[in-house]
Amino acid sequence: MNEFGTQVEQLIPRLRRYARALTGERSVADDLVQDTLERAWNKLHLWRRGSDLRAWLFTIMHNTHVNQVRSRASAMLVPLDDEMHDAPVRATQSDMLEVRDLETALQRLPDEQREVLLLIALERLSYEEAAKALGIPLGTVMSRLHRARERLRTVLEGAPNAGASLKVVK
Repeated sequence: MNEFGTQVEQLIPRLRRYARALTGERSVADDLVQDTLERAWNKLHLWRRGSDLRAWLFTIMHNTHVNQVRSRASAMLVPLDDEMHDAPVRATQSDMLEVRDLETALQRLPDEQREVLLLIALERLSYEEAAKALGIPLGTVMSRLHRARERLRTVLEGAPNAGASLKVVK
């Protein structure tokens, strides 16, 4: 059990980073990490030694996040403060604006696309690990990732109709 605790402790920064990117709010992300770790501890008997603990924890986090989103849809939450997102200190104002634009563009993605994009691009999970963590087929991961990247690209480039892509046929 001490080995489990040590491994989990090493993964907490990655869990926090993914939760923060997934939720967009520090306090909600911290709550998500806390709930994830609590569930992992309570379900420790289900973890198989030798399996990928990181993927197991991300699966728990994904399921917890989905449950929280569903429950929030039925209840209205009022934020206690209007704090700005803490972004890393950047060298110039334009860099900070680009980070803010990226955060905004990520939040505009559908949840399923954002989850896949963050697991693969930010957390560097393989396609197979992301599919297992999200409980979806590998092909679905690949198509959601492609759609997420394309949509993110068009939003960041400032295309007027980010959702529509028409081709001229002669």
